[in-house]
Amino acid sequence: MTDDAVPDLRASDADREKVADILRDALAEGRLDMTEFEERLDATYRARTYGELAPITRDLPAPGVTAPVVSLSKEPAAGPGWSGRIVGGAGSSTWAVAVMSGFQRKGRWTMPRRFTCFAFWGGGEIDLREADFTEREVEINAVAIMGGVEVIVPFGVEVVVRGIGVMGGFDHREEGVPGEPGAPRVIVTGFAFWGGVGVQRKLTRAEKQRIREARRQEKLERRADCRELD
Repeated sequence: MTDDAVPDLRASDADREKVADILRDALAEGRLDMTEFEERLDATYRARTYGELAPITRDLPAPGVTAPVVSLSKEPAAGPGWSGRIVGGAGSSTWAVAVMSGFQRKGRWTMPRRFTCFAFWGGGEIDLREADFTEREVEINAVAIMGGVEVIVPFGVEVVVRGIGVMGGFDHREEGVPGEPGAPRVIVTGFAFWGGVGVQRKLTRAEKQRIREARRQEKLERRADCRELD
């Protein structure tokens, strides 16, 4: 294959998420305003080839002043921070029960190799956005009987759903997204009867705060510009 053919190679979901992360950083640093960020993010998720992705970040410097570009190699770099989150040892908690009540596992905690939870006429939340992991592959075994369990994972983590639902269901929407190199793999299994187990990706609190701060700063700058015009 010639170099000229490389930009025509199909981009993966992981490639698009890599570009989206660069755009979020640029928004937080004030390099993009919200309109530019939304336009570029939309173009990122619509891109199908490397040639379409590369121009989106061409004018955005990365930390260290080197201009970030989408790698045209199929050999991804290791994801930052993941190696420090695979800590081994025992998990902070290995089970949870909610009977006409609820439970939460969130914030800084250690996800064990296998976490088992049960919800009956109740609900539970398992938030892995800020969690450490005992192993690179972990399993959540969720049983929901007329109740629900919500699993929240950070971007970059691979999700596999193997649960069974009877008059209930397991959310498969986050399956098929490749994980970042070195990131954990989260397997969701179990059983749902008149209940459900949901899986979704969300930004961390720090990422949300950075975006809110960027929006606030943008509003202040706009007000300052308006005063100068007056």
